[in-house]
Amino acid sequence: MRLDELAAAVGADLVDPTGRAAGTEVTGVSHQADWIRPGQAFVAIRGARFDGHAFVSEAVEAGAVVVLGEGMPQDRPCPVPYLRVSDARAALADAATALMGRPSDDLTVVGVTGTDGKTTTSCLALHLLRAAARPTGLLSTIGYELPDGVLRQPPSHFTTPEAPQVQQILRDMVRHGATAAVVESSSHALAMDRVRGVSYDVGVWTNLTGEHLDFHGSMDQYFADKAKLVARARTNVLNVDDRPWFDRLVPVATEGGRPFTTYSAEGREADWRATDVEEGPDAITFTVGSPEAELRARLPMIGRFNVANALAAMAAVAATGVPAAELVEALAGFGGVAGRMEMVERGAGEPRVIVDFAHTPPSLEKALETVRVTTAGELWVVIGSAGGPRDPSKRAPLGEVATRMADHAVFTEEDHRTTPLADILAEMERGATEAGRDNFVSVGDRTDAIRYAVRRAGPQDTVLLAGKGPEATMERGEELVPWAEIEEARTALRLRREGALDDLG
Repeated sequence: MRLDELAAAVGADLVDPTGRAAGTEVTGVSHQADWIRPGQAFVAIRGARFDGHAFVSEAVEAGAVVVLGEGMPQDRPCPVPYLRVSDARAALADAATALMGRPSDDLTVVGVTGTDGKTTTSCLALHLLRAAARPTGLLSTIGYELPDGVLRQPPSHFTTPEAPQVQQILRDMVRHGATAAVVESSSHALAMDRVRGVSYDVGVWTNLTGEHLDFHGSMDQYFADKAKLVARARTNVLNVDDRPWFDRLVPVATEGGRPFTTYSAEGREADWRATDVEEGPDAITFTVGSPEAELRARLPMIGRFNVANALAAMAAVAATGVPAAELVEALAGFGGVAGRMEMVERGAGEPRVIVDFAHTPPSLEKALETVRVTTAGELWVVIGSAGGPRDPSKRAPLGEVATRMADHAVFTEEDHRTTPLADILAEMERGATEAGRDNFVSVGDRTDAIRYAVRRAGPQDTVLLAGKGPEATMERGEELVPWAEIEEARTALRLRREGALDDLG
């Protein structure tokens, strides 16, 4: 793409003290100087800790042919043409979208946002689209998939990678024959314009509860950031059970005369609703009321809350033209989601161990309520809370929920970052003790915490490992270390089998 075309795409004013802008070709874009390749554009973003303009020289040395930013410092002249923009993050997204050829325009895109249920709903929608013979890609917190169905490592530790990676993945989907894509869209991604260049055909709203307030500042801002997806989608699927947020979403969804579809897992009046819900040890059955017919459905997952996720996914895929009967039939073949109510293989006489991503007080309460229904013995939970700049207000509530809903709680680490782990554990303990409960123990190392619970649990007990789910890393201090919760659980069960955990009491 020529430099003048890029300038038009991002709405920039060209400053060219070098006189070299004419004929310059731009081949890519990044906001990380150490990712720059010859011929690319560097976007200098002023962040909370660093100003990208400090890395212009490094980017140019790496081959950057143009810099985009909100204004080059006067004492630091730019050695290459400079595109002055009003919003550098938006420009990063617009540049990436233009350079990649707007790939989402060639896809039917289903976007999913909400506090809880995003990943499960995204994976359900992916399954239903593929069952309808539509080659579909996925971009989610668990990774990304091209139409070949192979799960690839996430490009970053974030739910949604930065805009250039988003556009690259979407373009790869198109090149590999995809006609549809499911994009899990976090509030951070929406607020920071990482998905600004994505054309959403269907937007899905799961729910909104208090989380990430350290970043958004307030529930109103958290709502506003997530609602950006609803504002941009051609049609939306909204949860009528999610009050009061549903009432605030309707004006956003209907702006410009756009249609929307509703769903309810609690039997309320909605386009898609669930009634007669029956929970089994490995599946849920329920009656689906749809605009076309009433149908009996089977979802091979545990957790009543997953009924809402299934309804949201079915309503979203129905909005793309798939009949309700086909969706209900396909639902029975869903294979589950890694790290979401994932049961670990066990032998005779061993406790049931389940790995789940629940890491907010509401989602933890739902998860514990779910596994309690099918637990014959006692219920254990291993849970931590994130540190660093993450919202500290949920630590005490997590401790309260864990000790109220489970028979035994083990408090431990979960990405404590630079916050002293002892401080986090103390907050969780406070939440329990202020509620008058003492059915907890704190074990700082997560591996030890898992083994502690697995060793002490009886054969009729359930151990819920909450908070990490499918995440592949653990943030300890400034260090990002490999982590696999499911493997930790398997190892703990194996060591128990071998008698190697006996010294843990």
